[in-house]
Amino acid sequence: MSSLNPTLITFLFYIVAMVVIGLLAYRATSNFSDYILGGRRLGSFVTALSAGASDMSGWLLMGLPGAIYLSGLSEMWIAIGLIIGAWLNWLLVAGRLRVHTEVQNNALTLPDYFSNRFNDQKKILRIVSAVIILIFFAIYCASGMVAGARLFESMFGMSYSTALWISAIATVSYVFIGGFLAVSWTDTIQAGFMIFALLLTPIVVMLSFSDLTQFTMALEAARPQAMDVIGDLSFVAIMSLLAWGLGYFGQPHILVRFMAADSVKSIPNARRIGMTWMTLCLGGAVAAGFFGIAYFQQHPELAGVVSANPETVFMELTKILFNPWVAGIVLAAILAAIMSTLSCQLLVCSSTLTEDFYKSFLRKSASQKELVWVGRIMVLLISILAIYMAGNPDSKVLGLVAYAWAGFGAAFGPLIILSLFWKRMTLNGALAGMVVGAVMVILWKNVWGDTGVYEIIPGFICSLIAIVVVSLMGKAPSNEITDKFDEADRIYKESI
Repeated sequence: MSSLNPTLITFLFYIVAMVVIGLLAYRATSNFSDYILGGRRLGSFVTALSAGASDMSGWLLMGLPGAIYLSGLSEMWIAIGLIIGAWLNWLLVAGRLRVHTEVQNNALTLPDYFSNRFNDQKKILRIVSAVIILIFFAIYCASGMVAGARLFESMFGMSYSTALWISAIATVSYVFIGGFLAVSWTDTIQAGFMIFALLLTPIVVMLSFSDLTQFTMALEAARPQAMDVIGDLSFVAIMSLLAWGLGYFGQPHILVRFMAADSVKSIPNARRIGMTWMTLCLGGAVAAGFFGIAYFQQHPELAGVVSANPETVFMELTKILFNPWVAGIVLAAILAAIMSTLSCQLLVCSSTLTEDFYKSFLRKSASQKELVWVGRIMVLLISILAIYMAGNPDSKVLGLVAYAWAGFGAAFGPLIILSLFWKRMTLNGALAGMVVGAVMVILWKNVWGDTGVYEIIPGFICSLIAIVVVSLMGKAPSNEITDKFDEADRIYKESI
């Protein structure tokens, strides 16, 4: 156990530091807008790294390296699709959404924005979008809980259930205390941990080989097809992997970062920072899984854990190759990835329940202090639900993320894009797109899942068609709605 002490100390120091940041953010949180959106005062650097860190969860250091380790470079199409999707999201959505949400009565959440954008007096859009957020984020949060439990289980030999509770408490504590500012500030630090670990680990693995020939021979002996970027993949399979990029347009925990930027002028610089960080991190994750194939072929006596669960490849390489003190820092990056995404997902769920249910339907006259505390209570309730859903030790991180990612991408992606670019879009069109996208993902996943087509593809396409068809079939939006759209469009164009 003594050999683990340096790693344990590093871990504990990291967790304490995150909670301290939460306490500092608590002092800067004076109202509900501060708690869930940071008062819209994030600069380009924090906007970029917090958007990246909230996006790249435990799957970046567990799910993706595990998929590469198991199948070789043919799995890297996911990374390519994500880079393209993220860049388009920054380019097309980020600045416009920042302006439109402010013009639409300073909307603080996506359901709030949808409701205001289409002048939804009956609040149907608010209710349906909030329900979709809660359903798919419950699955998404569960994936973060599973990843955290796997980390503590692997690191300290704990039982899965004990590891699950400890990792959950570590994250929930600073979200509960500090809200959006705590999440954004800690995301920035966690993004630094992640890129450090993902660039350093593949380099150290390669240095463990005497030369490139030794590495190549080990790779060919382990997985002869590992370097084939096509492999056994069909055209449909490649399109399904690339389609992960479509999900970016509808992810509430990423879109909320755009809404919180201090101005549209911060977005281009944030895009450059964010995309550089993301590309390097994804490249490091792919390299870690790929180099791990050769390493464990050379050292079969160390491969037991990875053979049983490929998603542990990054953790095992770190534990084997690094000094325990350095290993603690590198492995804290996995915790950082998990905590950064899980924390902002919990906060989005909390803000949805508080702003879109509690304030809208139960307590319209609630004070700012009351709303902040209701938000904190909601964080706890959602956390307990996610812990319950993550209770199965056999859960796979990437599988859970894929389902939730598709759900949000199909339900909200076409709606977000068209709401920012097409003023002829109607309330009924928006409602049809949301429902059709979410239902199609659920049906495709659970009824037609053996087709090999990632459920986001039919969900996204059907949602897009539903919005356009239903909007054109109905009466055109009122002048009040189109005037606000034109105002936001004008402000955006004047700002760039």
